[in-house]
Amino acid sequence: MIQSHISPKERESSAFKQNKDAWVRLIADFRTSLEQVRQGGGPKAVERQHAKGRLTARERIARLIDPGTEPEEILGYAGWQMYADWGGAPGGGVVTAIGKIAGRDWMIIANDATVKAGAFFPITAKKVIRAQTIALENRLPTVYLVDSAGVFLPLQDEVFPDQDDFGRIFYLNARMSGLGIPQISAIMGNCVAGGAYLPLMTDVLIMTEGSGLYLAGPALVKAAIGQEVDSEALGGARMHAEVSGTVDFYEPDDEAAIARIRALAALYAQPTLAPWAAERKSEVEPFHPPEDLYGLVSPDGSKPYDVNEVIARLVDGSEFHEYKAGYGQTLVCGYARLGGFPVGIVANQRLVIKKPGKIEVGGVIYAEAADKAARFILEVNQRFIPLLFLMDVSGFMVGKESEQQGIIRRGAKLVNAVSNSVVPKITLITGGSFGAGNYAMAGKAYAPRFIYAWPSAKYAVMSGNAAAKTLMEIELAKLEREGRKPTEEDLLELYEHIKARYEETLDPRYAAARLWVDEVIFPHETRRRLVRSLEVCALNPGREAMQIGVFQV
Repeated sequence: MIQSHISPKERESSAFKQNKDAWVRLIADFRTSLEQVRQGGGPKAVERQHAKGRLTARERIARLIDPGTEPEEILGYAGWQMYADWGGAPGGGVVTAIGKIAGRDWMIIANDATVKAGAFFPITAKKVIRAQTIALENRLPTVYLVDSAGVFLPLQDEVFPDQDDFGRIFYLNARMSGLGIPQISAIMGNCVAGGAYLPLMTDVLIMTEGSGLYLAGPALVKAAIGQEVDSEALGGARMHAEVSGTVDFYEPDDEAAIARIRALAALYAQPTLAPWAAERKSEVEPFHPPEDLYGLVSPDGSKPYDVNEVIARLVDGSEFHEYKAGYGQTLVCGYARLGGFPVGIVANQRLVIKKPGKIEVGGVIYAEAADKAARFILEVNQRFIPLLFLMDVSGFMVGKESEQQGIIRRGAKLVNAVSNSVVPKITLITGGSFGAGNYAMAGKAYAPRFIYAWPSAKYAVMSGNAAAKTLMEIELAKLEREGRKPTEEDLLELYEHIKARYEETLDPRYAAARLWVDEVIFPHETRRRLVRSLEVCALNPGREAMQIGVFQV
């Protein structure tokens, strides 16, 4: 068991209380912004949806999942503060969540018709693709609740043609089907144009009375071929159920469609779990109180902390087997159980490490630490258990001594190990996510099954201060070329302006809006989220052989 050094006296200290107070303010801000996102298109748009006899996306999800359970929304900040010229797209116009249906985890993808009639913005397509990718990688069965007007035409050039645009959705439908991953779709409103292919590429298609399914609506048909036809005859639920034979189950309303989904979901065979999931033991709560996290970690990242204290408040029984504890100490590696599952952990140590003749700065990856973590990742793959990364990284060490120690070569070895690791990876960004440190700690480009961030996370090539100084030098050079000499006041104003503009992009909501992280979560809910993520990862029983190619030594 990790022996915590947080005494009752320290919990009452001013530093602890200051951290907690700062967290309270930060979480309140995030809760407010998340509530705004979850209002979708607003009360009037909800009223219009209800007037049609239809439920909203979240109302549908609440009725679909098992009674007494809660959905785990993911990608909630998609589109946050984007598309201002078009009135915004809260949540990307689609709700994605993992929830229990008939006792089994399902991915649920529900168009939010209160946001631009559920039309697909560029971020909408990317959000659906990310949710499908999570489902594919984890063999997670998926329900699509379709209620969309199709592509948002003013931005069609950003939605239609690229690899990760609209067509990728249907590609993933087909790939998931080929892998035997259950998919059920229910058309509960509009399903138009290219979007009409989505429900047809799933196992089962349900459609409600009053919904429409067609490649081209009545107005477009008239414009294209001069034919006049009403919506029902062209693509209504009864027509597709009785004439075209497209629909498998015709239902009178949302409630009946949801009941049908639940009944059909219960009829699929139970999955085979991953071998490592068979080693799950009874869950044991951490010995040390999780609420200490709010006092331990400063949300602005300004104070050092012992990451072992964080691990002690996440893992079962606060038990942790640290690997090479005295070597490469700016990265902490080791084994634990989380929710009963065995896991390997790689975490950035934020303490200053004092050794004879040298001092190592917390959050920086030094050559020895890179070597240790690369070796540890190989061993975790040998055991074939999941990897959890706790990221709070400033980057790799720079300077003459570090270069002569081969930091680039040894860092490349770590990146190679992370890249070729075949076990499930889950990443949690608790603080800094700067530069190449993001790569070494399994950032989004390294295909973690799930990637989360605390509200304290900061996501950028470099810190705000460093970036502001660099950008300011560029601006100064430009002014000098123009023959202008700024005053001290001008320089200060320019620096603050550049820093403020840059730090807007450091907010984890900025990252979450662009799907660089799957969700922003709070420290007190971290353990539960991680355990739920492991339960989902366990649905994929496959095991690949790890091949590392050319490995630096």
